[in-house]
Amino acid sequence: MRIPAFALSICMVAVVLASCAADPVEAAARPLGGARVDTVSRDLDALTRSGAVGALATLTDNGVTTVLTAGLADVAARTPILTDRGEHVRVGSITKTFTAAIVLQLAAEQRIDLDQPIERYLPGLLVGDGIDGRVITVRQILGHRSGLSEPVEPAGLNEHEAARVGRTYTPAQEIALALQHPAQFAPGTGFAYANTNYLVAGMLIEAVTGHRYADELRDRILTPLSLSDTYLPATGETGMRDPHLTGYATVDGVLADQTLMEPSLPWTSGALVSTGADLNRFFTALLAGQVLPQAQLGQMLDGVDMGSGDGMSYGLGIGYTQLPCGTKFVGHVGGVQGFAAVSGATSSGQAVTFSYTGTVADTDIGALLTHALCE
Repeated sequence: MRIPAFALSICMVAVVLASCAADPVEAAARPLGGARVDTVSRDLDALTRSGAVGALATLTDNGVTTVLTAGLADVAARTPILTDRGEHVRVGSITKTFTAAIVLQLAAEQRIDLDQPIERYLPGLLVGDGIDGRVITVRQILGHRSGLSEPVEPAGLNEHEAARVGRTYTPAQEIALALQHPAQFAPGTGFAYANTNYLVAGMLIEAVTGHRYADELRDRILTPLSLSDTYLPATGETGMRDPHLTGYATVDGVLADQTLMEPSLPWTSGALVSTGADLNRFFTALLAGQVLPQAQLGQMLDGVDMGSGDGMSYGLGIGYTQLPCGTKFVGHVGGVQGFAAVSGATSSGQAVTFSYTGTVADTDIGALLTHALCE
């Protein structure tokens, strides 16, 4: 399964922030001013000059949401990007925060113990070279500290090509592909971002609840928060619900429509479709304690430095860093073929989602977040 570097490198969020000394006290929320809108609009224009086909920024401050755009929703039809109703986009690994939140809700209900081994809930699943489900805990799975590797990708087959040829996968098949690799390290002794962890987390949710992941997602998060434009496509649902951006990537030097995706590949690690407004609502509610009890939210935000030398930490399904203005940004990045996104919020009620299509030569995510949340 090919997941772009954008999805794997949440540490990129903090690249330009590492050298900035920051007061840990949260900055007070401010009304969305014209200067900030102008700055973010220029950032979107810069993205399109750098290769993005369509770019969106959804800014929320004190309950007021502003949507800014640049470029096109669809090149062939010359379709503009809508602002009155949210455009659906694929959000890739941002899915992981939703998945982690469900596991932590089950932990709050005492149906899952984060420090118990995966073997207790999914017996016999994780067995391989240096891999033993009897010593890999749920917490290590959620924090990418299990030592598991990515699934071995069949030659030339990414999520778009799988959709094009009608290939689907089960989670068990993907885990089997991942187990072809030896462990990267002993559980709990390192950090290595791997989508395999969140395929295991999805299977864990289904095993404990006896329900489909998509149903638990709907009942626990989407419906309570009124996230009506967010959904996990079913296996074989390769298209997107309208309205949506067309996904693009440069393939062999040519701009190509990559919108189709087989969702069973990324599944609970990266198949979610959403809008900027819905993502902002989710991350704002999460930090406000409306998704998890404070005890579980605290555990979610109790992470480890990702080891990139940039000050970025990763907790349980979520990343966080300090912005130059003293605000702590909490969120995730994501990407699948044709789409890229970064979304998150602060405890002062601000939230932002950037998403774009196309192959961008240079993305300074830290500057995007700083301009959106600190200007």
